[in-house]
Amino acid sequence: MRDLASFRRSTWWSLAGTTAFVLVVLLGRRVLIAAVPSWATVAGLVALAVTTVAGVVLLGRRMAGVPQVGEPVGLPLGWLVAGGAGAAVLGGILLLLGDDGAWPVAPAMMVSIAATFLPSRRRWLLLAVSAAAAAALGWIATPVSGSGDGGGRLWAALLPPGLLAITAATLLGILWAWDVAARLERAGRLSADLAVADERLRFAADLHDIQGHHLQVIALKSELAARLAQTDPARAAVEMQEVRRLAAEALRDTRAVVQGYRRTALDDEIANATRVLAAADIDARMRLDADAGTDRLSETSRNLLGLVVREATTNVLRHSRARRAEVDYHVTAGLAQLRMGNDGAVDHPAAAAGSGLRVLAERLAAAGGRLTWERDGDRFVVAASLPLDAGTGVEAG
Repeated sequence: MRDLASFRRSTWWSLAGTTAFVLVVLLGRRVLIAAVPSWATVAGLVALAVTTVAGVVLLGRRMAGVPQVGEPVGLPLGWLVAGGAGAAVLGGILLLLGDDGAWPVAPAMMVSIAATFLPSRRRWLLLAVSAAAAAALGWIATPVSGSGDGGGRLWAALLPPGLLAITAATLLGILWAWDVAARLERAGRLSADLAVADERLRFAADLHDIQGHHLQVIALKSELAARLAQTDPARAAVEMQEVRRLAAEALRDTRAVVQGYRRTALDDEIANATRVLAAADIDARMRLDADAGTDRLSETSRNLLGLVVREATTNVLRHSRARRAEVDYHVTAGLAQLRMGNDGAVDHPAAAAGSGLRVLAERLAAAGGRLTWERDGDRFVVAASLPLDAGTGVEAG
């Protein structure tokens, strides 16, 4: 940001300084030394001042508004009209004085400045029309200036469009560099904003993964403890102790997420799923391939598959009447295969298309994997596959 401000100042002083120097020093001297009536000298100096001020102001306005590609910048018509009128008066006076080399300077400067506010097509049209008009005016006005020979007329016709081309190329080139720098800085800010938004979405997903699971289990155990309070107080007390432990664990995990350290591990989630499902009186069976150790998985793969286990377990507790559930994990052809099913699917929309599963499906797809879920009668199955070395294109945090 500081470098951009420095570049803006240098660009501004280059444009404004060059414009003011050319107009005041080059043309002002010619007006002052010209053998003309005093009223013409005063008119020329006033026109010079108006043209210079208008040119500097217009360049400042142009630099304040960086256009999008193909779009114009808001044109300050008042200053443009004032500058154009001043340039026309100044150029006319110099043309009447026979100064073939200086009369096009002020008009070329104002036309070039006006062109910087226009989109590409209209800009080149303005420059082409202005160049043709300047060449015609130089050719026609040559007899007035007294240099009517063929070579002089050709020079008078070619000089104005050439001067316009050089002036326009200089101004447009400097402003093009400024526009590119300003757009890059804007793109950098936008990229930073998107990174913040992505991080917030990632944090929201992690918070959903952690809190949704813990709160569901806490609610289940609290309900169980409430039912047991009258019939089996001892077991109710045990369940409430478990609720207390889960609440403390949820608080610890939430703090870890805020600090950006926590990563879900497949091993931990499988063990936790077994414990939680058993506490809900669900017969949970784990079929794990002995040769498919999770240590072969990349951190991203372990994390994502752990989130699948967590989400599937939460859905079993929240959206099913399951009596049995199974987890099957094995590795085939470099792919980690995870399958979780239960026998208690109910007619509930969230059971088949939960937002948590959809988010996870997107995250697995970004890592080169796949997540599917299907219902067949009272069976509901979640299946995930992921490369062992997944880790590019996704931040699973």
